[in-house]
Amino acid sequence: MTHLAADLTSTFTAEGAEPFTVDAALEAADEENLVILGPSGSGKTLLLETVAGFHQHDGTVTANGTDITDRPPERREFGFVFQDYALFPHMTVRENVRYGTRYCDAPRDADELLSELGVADLADRNPPTLSGGEKQRVALARALAVRPEVLLLDEPLAALDVPTRQSLRDDLVDVLADVTSIYVTHNRTTARAIADRIVVMADGRIVQRGTPEAVFERPDSPMVASFTGSNVIELSSAPAVRSLLDGHNADGSDVHGTAERVVIRPEAIRLEDIDGDLRATVRRVVREDATYRVTLAFDDVTVESFVDVPPEVGDEVMITLPRERLHSC
Repeated sequence: MTHLAADLTSTFTAEGAEPFTVDAALEAADEENLVILGPSGSGKTLLLETVAGFHQHDGTVTANGTDITDRPPERREFGFVFQDYALFPHMTVRENVRYGTRYCDAPRDADELLSELGVADLADRNPPTLSGGEKQRVALARALAVRPEVLLLDEPLAALDVPTRQSLRDDLVDVLADVTSIYVTHNRTTARAIADRIVVMADGRIVQRGTPEAVFERPDSPMVASFTGSNVIELSSAPAVRSLLDGHNADGSDVHGTAERVVIRPEAIRLEDIDGDLRATVRRVVREDATYRVTLAFDDVTVESFVDVPPEVGDEVMITLPRERLHSC
């Protein structure tokens, strides 16, 4: 069993840039997949690298109650998967996977791992001859070879094309099922697919933490709501929405007269053939794979919804905002 906890502060200064401080506390329970979600520049990677032991910091990092703050990275029993793979180009795939095992008393077999990840035929090739998806599978095998107590992953799918990203994401769900992990991403689809729990970062701080459902359905701030894809409706600009609430939100909070805004997921907004809560005008229709993203305008606000059968731009439509999906923010 592995329980990881970190409570740390570190300041980083890049050449020509203002100092940037990461100040965060987090923990991952045994076999929990904790996702650090946030926009570029929010400090996600710096936090992960600090937990891994790559940067000096104030505070502590503990594993199973043991303080490992002063241990070097190779002695923390972590596996690290880098966004840019960090494979050695002059070594074969097999040699890359075995590289970190010199610090491990009971490493996993490299060929067995490569087989499990579907790249056994690449064992004698060198990284420059591999595709991005193949490199990332090799990097994952290398991280797992040391039987890590905790697996740290820094945007491992970011540089991949969509089909490859989807395939590897599916495999990661299986790989992470019985591993304690911290996974950094800015991709909300990946976060929802992988996370048992999510922490959202902004400006070097954690601004919300909770289950995927809590973070995506009930964001604590307009920033979290917008970043996770919710519609943010300012009630001062949407009297039609305020009148729908009848004084109270579905969660029991007093919305009418107190809340400044509400949030709702695009997938919760329904377009109706006849009846609905209010009338809106279709401003934009964009095809997204098997569905359509529709921008709708009413009062002085716009919202987005997903539909299978798209209306035409300029159409007047009725829409329904389910009360149980509206939340104060």
